[in-house]
Amino acid sequence: MYLRPLILASASPRRAELLRQSGLDFQVVPSDGAEIFDEQLSPWELCQLNAHRKARVIAKKHPDALVLGADTLVFLDNEIMGKPADLADAKRMLARLQGRTHQVVTGVSLIHLRAHRESTFAASTDVTFHPLTAGQIDHYLSRINPLDKAGAYAIQEHGDLIVSEISGSFSNVVGLPVERVEEELKSWSTL
Repeated sequence: MYLRPLILASASPRRAELLRQSGLDFQVVPSDGAEIFDEQLSPWELCQLNAHRKARVIAKKHPDALVLGADTLVFLDNEIMGKPADLADAKRMLARLQGRTHQVVTGVSLIHLRAHRESTFAASTDVTFHPLTAGQIDHYLSRINPLDKAGAYAIQEHGDLIVSEISGSFSNVVGLPVERVEEELKSWSTL
């Protein structure tokens, strides 16, 4: 598909698993690129900017590799719901999401410095939650660790307890729009 080594600039085990399931050969080099939160930017812009910042840090250290950076945000009514600060914050987030449709946006940035080439894009998926009681939220949170997940949930971990419907890419909700990434990588085959 592409000739250069691929580096995933993320410590996310979910993103690495999605790439493995796609049959891609890659190396994981987590990025320490700082995420920014600017209320002047839309969730689409913010995800793409943060994905690019993460990828660029690693691309500078590995200029001969194709580097993939990603950033996922959950938002409801244009309010960004990042990773919860604590369990109480996770409960608050899930209470806001219950019975409603929200969006999950993942920004992806592919950078190959030596080839002077980059591509940054975003994908969005609509996710609808079941109406949930406080007890159902507590039950769900007792089964997962919400603190490292945007929006305080993981669709791949007991998602059936809270999610009634998705419209768009399932893998995007997990953390990487695999279908779109595979499509983009085909255009990099000349490297």
